[in-house]
Amino acid sequence: MAKTLSDKKIATLLTRRVEEVIDRGHLEKQLAAGHKLRVKLGIDPTSPDIHIGRAVTLWKLREFQELGHQVVFIAGDFTGLIGDTSDKDAERPMLSEAQVEQNIKTYFQQAAKIIDPKKSEMYYNSKWLKKLGFLEIGRMADVFGLHEFESRENVSKRLRAGKRVSVRELLYPLMQGYDSVAVKADLEIGGTDQRFNLLAGRTIQPLYNQAPQDILTLTLMEGTDGRKMSSSWGNVIKISEAPDEMFGKVMSISDSLIKKYFVLATRMELAEIEAVMQLSNPRAQKVILAKKITELYHGPKAAAAAEENFETKFGKLGGTIKPDFTLKKKAGNYPLIEILVEGKLAASKSEARRKLLEGAVVVDDQKVSDPSSQVAVKSGTIVRLGKRFLKIV
Repeated sequence: MAKTLSDKKIATLLTRRVEEVIDRGHLEKQLAAGHKLRVKLGIDPTSPDIHIGRAVTLWKLREFQELGHQVVFIAGDFTGLIGDTSDKDAERPMLSEAQVEQNIKTYFQQAAKIIDPKKSEMYYNSKWLKKLGFLEIGRMADVFGLHEFESRENVSKRLRAGKRVSVRELLYPLMQGYDSVAVKADLEIGGTDQRFNLLAGRTIQPLYNQAPQDILTLTLMEGTDGRKMSSSWGNVIKISEAPDEMFGKVMSISDSLIKKYFVLATRMELAEIEAVMQLSNPRAQKVILAKKITELYHGPKAAAAAEENFETKFGKLGGTIKPDFTLKKKAGNYPLIEILVEGKLAASKSEARRKLLEGAVVVDDQKVSDPSSQVAVKSGTIVRLGKRFLKIV
C-alpha cells in the first residue's frame, strides 16, 4: 500500500508543475484509496546530460516515490535511435547506436541524483523493443488512424509547408506506448510536448488486456536564453554541472523567469516562494533561487561555496563587480562585436557574432542577441559573456 492522501495533498500533487491530468477522477480515487501505482517516466538520450528542464519530470517521479509508489525510469536507448518528432519543426535524424551508447552512459547515475535507485526500477527499452516483429507492430498500428497523426500540430504544420514527414517518425509513439505495456504502467509522466506519445500508451494497453494508464503532463521550462530549454540550443543547466557553473547560469536567467524556476526547479513550498517574490531586488531573488537549485544537486556546503565564489567575482548586492578585463572607451555608441573583441571576451569578430546569436551576451543585466547592436558606452558599463565580465572605465 502507498500512503493514503488527503484531498489537499492530492490537489498539490496533481497541480504543482502539472498542466493536465488524464483521467483525473480515476487517479484521484487511486491516490485517495492508497493503491500502490506503477509510475513511469522515459527519457531519450538525445544528449549526454539531463538538464533541469528534464528534471522537472524526475522530481515529480520523486514525489510519487516518497508517497510509497513504485517508480519506473526508462532510458530510451531504442527510442533514442528512432527519434521523437514531438517538438520538432523538421525531421529529426536517426542517431547512430554509437551516439546513443555514448549519450546514455551516465543516465541512471544522473537520475539517481533525484530518485532513490534502490527503490526504483530502471530499464533500457531496447530490452523489449528490439524483440518486436512486424506482426506485433502491425497490431499496434491498427488501433491508430492516419488522421490522428496528421492532427498533431507539428506534423500538420510540416505537411502544410510541404516538408517531409517520415513513416519512422509516425512509428515513434507506438514504441513509447509499448514501453507502458512492457512495464505495466498505471501512470505515465511527461512534458506537455509528449502528450500524443503518452496517450499512445493509454490507447495500446487495452490491446494487451491492461487498464489504460493515467497521464500527467508537466510544464516545460525555458532555458537561459528564454527559449524552451533544449540541449540542441545549448541553453541548458545540466544537473551534473559543477556548482559554480550551475549557480552562475541560474543568475543569468531573465528576471521574468524567476518565479517559474522557483516553482518548477526547486522544492520550496509555494508560500515560501511567494515570500521571496516580495523582495524588491530581482538579483536578491535570483541568489536564493541559484542557491536552492545548486543545493538540490550538490548539497548545502557546495551551494554556499558557489554563492561565495559568485559574490567574490561579481560583487555582493550593492558592491563593486570585479571584472576579468577593463576597457577604456570614450562616450558614444560602439558596435558590441568590437567591444567583445577589444575587451578580450571573444577571440574574433566571428566568435563574438556567434555568441551574440546564442544569447550569451549581457550588457548591464540586459541580454543582447543582435550582432549589429551598438552600445551607448559610459563609465561603469558592464558587458558579460558567459562567466567573464569586462567593465568600461
